[in-house]
Amino acid sequence: MDTRYLLDTRRHARGAIRPLVIAIIAIIGLLAVAAWFLIIKPHQELIMADSGGHPSTPVSAATRAAPPPPVNVAAMDVNQLLIEARTAMNQQRYLAPAGNNAFEFYLRVLVKDPGNKVASDALRETFPFAANSAEQSINSRDFNEAQRQIDLLAKADPTNFTLTILRSKLDAQRKTLDKEQQLALDQQKSQQQAAQKAAAEKLAADQLAEQQKAQAAEQQKERPTHSTQPAGQSAGTATKPAAGAEATAATGSATGGETSDAVLVKGAAPDYPPSALRAHESGWVVVSFSIRPDGKTDDIHVVDAQPRRVFDRAAMDTVRRYQFKPAMKDGVAVSTTRQLKIEFNL
Repeated sequence: MDTRYLLDTRRHARGAIRPLVIAIIAIIGLLAVAAWFLIIKPHQELIMADSGGHPSTPVSAATRAAPPPPVNVAAMDVNQLLIEARTAMNQQRYLAPAGNNAFEFYLRVLVKDPGNKVASDALRETFPFAANSAEQSINSRDFNEAQRQIDLLAKADPTNFTLTILRSKLDAQRKTLDKEQQLALDQQKSQQQAAQKAAAEKLAADQLAEQQKAQAAEQQKERPTHSTQPAGQSAGTATKPAAGAEATAATGSATGGETSDAVLVKGAAPDYPPSALRAHESGWVVVSFSIRPDGKTDDIHVVDAQPRRVFDRAAMDTVRRYQFKPAMKDGVAVSTTRQLKIEFNL
């Protein structure tokens, strides 16, 4: 009987303790909530009201015309600096403009009064909004201003991890801009090279056309000289070559043979050697080559060049790409030899 009584007593005691524990926990929770609303939150709002801002106030994206900076900031006392800082906070001038922003005023306060709680609390509470301002400068690619703002944030809180993020973003944006500028420069350079190549192709074609015209003119001059009757011949003997010429002409006409010089049908622009391009070097090369019966060039070699061995390979490669209509003799394609001067100018 005694044992049963003790067990019943213990059960009743445990049942009575449980509601008491629950009630105590509920009271503690209510006290914590009341402390937040009645003590902690009013204290934070008081600090932010004193500094001219509020944690829930978003940073305005609109830029406002900043007032002129105060005169002789270095001579201001702590109270004057706090007044200027509050004004800057109200106008959301957290980090800019230089010399007239809240962070610089608060930092000056801490220089004069290292233990000033208003300044230190304001810097800590507004750090996220100031960091957002620095990020906007990065996104707008105002890199010098962004770097200045990051350095100012580092003076307020050098160990804040947000600084690492901002520095990484700034570095990434700088690299992106460098790549874009390099790409634009490469495109401009490619366009210039394409224009130079087109101009060189036109110049090479014009030079070749002029040389062909000059050779044709020389051949026209030589033909009458070969058929001229030698001095001192009689009229009777003069009729024989004429008859022979008529026979030859008749034979050529009968066979349908064609006699003509080689004609360029496809030119090529010389590729400027990279070393000469970097050195802004110009010059020329005289190339001798054969034109085969199939119209392709062969036996290409340099006759003269200025300067030596700078443009030789480029000139030979250019001639190697030429395509001709071959020279014809009595209707049969024959090989011919020609020289060409190729100029390299920037």
